[in-house]
Amino acid sequence: MSGYIQSETDESLARELCSPLATERVIFTYTMNAIAFGFTGLALIPLLSILWEIFVRGISGLKSEMFIKAVIDNGFGNAILGTIIMVVIGAILSIPTGVMTGIFLAEFGQTNSIASIVRFISSILTGVPSIVVGVFAYGVIVLVTKGFSAIAGGFALAVIMLPVIILTTEESLKLIPTSQRLASAALGGTRFQTTLRIVVTAAIPGITTGILLAVARAAGETAPLIFTALFSLDWSEGLLSPTASLPVLIFNLYNDPDPQKSQLVWTTSIVLLGLILCVSIISRLVIRQRRLK
Repeated sequence: MSGYIQSETDESLARELCSPLATERVIFTYTMNAIAFGFTGLALIPLLSILWEIFVRGISGLKSEMFIKAVIDNGFGNAILGTIIMVVIGAILSIPTGVMTGIFLAEFGQTNSIASIVRFISSILTGVPSIVVGVFAYGVIVLVTKGFSAIAGGFALAVIMLPVIILTTEESLKLIPTSQRLASAALGGTRFQTTLRIVVTAAIPGITTGILLAVARAAGETAPLIFTALFSLDWSEGLLSPTASLPVLIFNLYNDPDPQKSQLVWTTSIVLLGLILCVSIISRLVIRQRRLK
């Protein structure tokens, strides 16, 4: 008897689930979808307008020889090289420190007062204006070495990248289910082995995304580099000399009355956007290949 009642209940639920929605609910669903798509389109309009304006104004002046010429020769090769060098220096300084700090906060510092202080300071640093970071790097590096340099610029970018990497690493690790940690412990894995081989490995896509966000932000920063790396119209003489960068090139030449320099600014903007896009695409391909394995 109970089995018959259960069967009747299951059939009733099945009919209810398969029955079409009421007209009011269908109208509400389509209305909410339309509103969501409408606001998404409104949010995309400014972004697409900026990209279109940069592309239209800059593509006409893009020439292959500009990639191997310095700014003084109406190119931006030295600025591309300088940007890459300083972002790499910033990444070398910030990525290991940021990832290790994020691992400590997520896995070992849940009840640690020091971890709470580090987390609080990292949250504050994400909102510090970049020009303040530039002044800090100027006092720490430029005044000590008595000169503007790529190393000083890289240090400033590292300070900007560090809190982003720390917080995204911590959040990525927190998203890993506790059951994976318990399963590793049940198989005899130590806490260090569980964290390194299970938790961190599973969180690599999220950590990589955080690193990319940090790199993208650092690659477009202008104010810190004005205070640290300054600028150079020609190729840099070394890591301890003033170094050109794409954002500072745009800043310095934007109001130049020379039409040729004005065209160079728009073309440089395309290159800067393309550089960040290439980094994002390459990293996404690496993550995808890792998931397929």
